[in-house]
Amino acid sequence: MSDERLTIGEMCRAFGVTPRTLRYYEYIELISPEREGQKRLYTARDRGRLTLILRGRRFGFSLEEIRRWLTLYEAGDNQREQIEVWVAAAERRLGEMREEIRELEDRLEELERLRDEGRAWLRGQAGPS
Repeated sequence: MSDERLTIGEMCRAFGVTPRTLRYYEYIELISPEREGQKRLYTARDRGRLTLILRGRRFGFSLEEIRRWLTLYEAGDNQREQIEVWVAAAERRLGEMREEIRELEDRLEELERLRDEGRAWLRGQAGPS
């Protein structure tokens, strides 16, 4: 599949994205499919870049952070710098995600407390059956 070029429809099916998403990533120059007239053809390089983009988005990284990784990867001359940048970004994002979890746990506790208060009120309002 490495030499295979995929159409936009095939890319959408393969990656579970919309054509609009692919066109947007092309517009902001994260991917650059080949062109045959109006037809976009995606290479192994595009598929690899899209894999990294989607993985980065899944973990909540910004498109600019992802662009930086892709740029470092394309330069390819300093693997140590690539990994240092990635590790620093991952550490920062892990901290953010842990904070999001703490905030979500607080909201869950509050919602459970309010639900329990509502249940208690309803039990107190129950009339004879």
